[in-house]
Amino acid sequence: MTTPVIQQTTQIISEMVHAAETLANIGPAISVFGSARIQSGTPYYAQSEEIGALLAKAGFTVIAGGGPGIMEAANKGAFEAGGTSIGLHIKLKTESKANPYLSINLPFQHFVSRKSTFFMHSMAYVVLPGGFGTLDELFEALTLMQTGKVPTGPIILVGSDFWGGLHEWITNRLQDGGLINPIDPLTFFIEDSPEKVVNHLKNFYKDHPGLLQQQNNMPV
Repeated sequence: MTTPVIQQTTQIISEMVHAAETLANIGPAISVFGSARIQSGTPYYAQSEEIGALLAKAGFTVIAGGGPGIMEAANKGAFEAGGTSIGLHIKLKTESKANPYLSINLPFQHFVSRKSTFFMHSMAYVVLPGGFGTLDELFEALTLMQTGKVPTGPIILVGSDFWGGLHEWITNRLQDGGLINPIDPLTFFIEDSPEKVVNHLKNFYKDHPGLLQQQNNMPV
C-alpha cells in the first residue's frame, strides 16, 4: 500500500525530472527572486522589468517564480525583449495564477522540487526586495555556493536601502565572526543600477568562461 509520504516523494521526484527534461537546453540562465506583493508602477517593479529585459538582450535566459510582483516584472522584461522567460510557478493563496509573460511555464505542487529546479538551472541570482520566500531563496543560494554544491556565481542584491542592513550584518557578524567562509565581493554585493547588474554578470562570465560549462553539471 502506498503511504502518503511515498506518494509525496514520488510527486516531488516526478516534478524534478519533468523540470530537468524541460529545461535541459535553455542555455545560460539567471534567476531573479523577489516579492509577489510588490505592485506594478513601483520603483522595484520597474527595476526588475528592466533587469529582465537587459538580461534577455545580453543572451541570458531569465528564470523567475512565475507569479505576480517582482517575478512578473522580470518575466515581462525578458519576454517583451524577445528572450526566453521561464516561470517556476507554485500555486498559493496569494499567487493562484501564473503571470502571462512566460515562454515556459512549469507548475509545481512542492517547494522542494521548485527550489531544486532554480538551483540546478541557474548560474547566478539577482535578488530584489521580498519576504520570507525571497530570504529563503537567497540563503539557499549562499549555502549551496559556500558548500560547493553549485558552481560559484554572482548573487546580487538590488536595493541598497532594503538590503544594506542585512549585508552589513552578514559581513560583520557571520564573516568577521568566522561563522561562514570569506565572501568574495565579486560574487555577493549590493547594486542599485540595472545596467550595472547585467554588465557585472556579462563581465564575470567573460572572465570565467569555464563556469558556463558547469551550470547543469552539479547536483544539488
